[in-house]
Amino acid sequence: MIAPAFASKAILSWPRTKRDALPLALWTAQEIAAATGGVASGDFQCANVEMDSRDVRPGDLFVALKGEAMDGHRFVEKAFAAGAPAALVDRPVDGPHVLVKDTTEALHALAHAARERADAVRIGVTGSVGKTGVKEAIFAALERSSRGQAHRSVRSYNNHVGVPLSLARMPARSTYGVFEMGMNNAGEISVLTEHVRPHVAVITTIAPAHIENLGSIEAIADAKAEIFAALEPGGAAVIPADSPQYGQLLAAAEAKGARVLSFGRSPEANVRLLDAIPAANGGSLVTAQIADRRLCYTVAEPGEHWVSNSLAVLGAVYAAGGDLGAAGLALAELGGLKGRGARHQISAAGGKALLIDESYNANPASMRATLRQLGHTPSTRRIVVLGSMKELGDFGPDFHAQLAEPILEAQVDHAVLVGEEMLALARHLGKQGEAMLGKGLSFAHCDGPAEAIAALQEYGLAAGDAILVKGSNSVGLGKLVDHFTSRV
Repeated sequence: MIAPAFASKAILSWPRTKRDALPLALWTAQEIAAATGGVASGDFQCANVEMDSRDVRPGDLFVALKGEAMDGHRFVEKAFAAGAPAALVDRPVDGPHVLVKDTTEALHALAHAARERADAVRIGVTGSVGKTGVKEAIFAALERSSRGQAHRSVRSYNNHVGVPLSLARMPARSTYGVFEMGMNNAGEISVLTEHVRPHVAVITTIAPAHIENLGSIEAIADAKAEIFAALEPGGAAVIPADSPQYGQLLAAAEAKGARVLSFGRSPEANVRLLDAIPAANGGSLVTAQIADRRLCYTVAEPGEHWVSNSLAVLGAVYAAGGDLGAAGLALAELGGLKGRGARHQISAAGGKALLIDESYNANPASMRATLRQLGHTPSTRRIVVLGSMKELGDFGPDFHAQLAEPILEAQVDHAVLVGEEMLALARHLGKQGEAMLGKGLSFAHCDGPAEAIAALQEYGLAAGDAILVKGSNSVGLGKLVDHFTSRV
């Protein structure tokens, strides 16, 4: 045990860096005005930047954005009442503010100023599946090894508003910044990567998400590869070696002069999986090779997809000059995120049941991965609540019907199918019957979450059940999760 006096002395003698001399406030009035070309009404300091008045906390600069249906200026007074010290506005208001011509352009300018003032290694993360979890794991690894001087985009702030907002929130003292980038259409990631200008660009995987808009897997790969467009000179591209689109991604990265780090099971992968076995906690014990180093570490999150995700994390941390040991520790401690793998013990007849919350997002690849993991989850019965997978267009009916196979392999006892698109799966299960599903899977089709709650209650939950809830966020299955997790 370290003596208190010795510990205090060690803390006081911790080596100082140039970053320690930087101001603690995120933004001052003068800095905001200089960055945006606006006019400050007076002196003030801000600790954060927020665009939703409902989320404003004391110290937050409120940015009054204007959209097609809503104008943030209507909520300036509410933001002040919640503790905002100032607002970024395009018209004079009562209260401290910076007046600019256009608040969206001003937010972009503030983001770029934050990017330029922080001597931080920036990591961009995209992919069809797993980008939020990988982003969180990279952040956890870098925060651990940088004395808390890592920054990342929170939640899924990965679009044309969320990315610049996340950049504007990056403190000047940051050593690392980790930013998630999402898209629905071609050309969107190229805009986002121009904001971030990453030193390291990560693509987790390529799968048929948003295929309705893009038309093919190859087009999806091209859209994801846009993340390399604004890669800083000498930057690194971290890409999946086992993907059928690996050659396409490799060519796109090399065309931008990237230093490529591939990850996967392939013998040619730069971050190569050597072995993975189940761990006692339900995760995996992984052995991987990266450069001349062999690493053995635990991944807390269950499933083969998280073994692959962990390799992407190692590649990103290695490319960013981070600590691989810290990355291993972070992966061992990472917990499931709300809507993305969080596990809950809920009340059921005779005791407790396990509810796995994957309600935030779904596409054919992630559906198969989570169903596969459910099949390895110890339980008395396995129950799934599956919501429609959106943005699949004409491919949708086939992709939904094809879920019958992984449902069978997972030995599911009962399925609640939610949403119009899930009718294709319901019809397929109905036609196949016991001839296909052996013991006879029971299922119900529902229009929405309220009906799904009733259907699950009618079926009845018992101690030892494992219930997987997964669907596109717009289906609203988060309401079902909240309903069952809130019961005592």
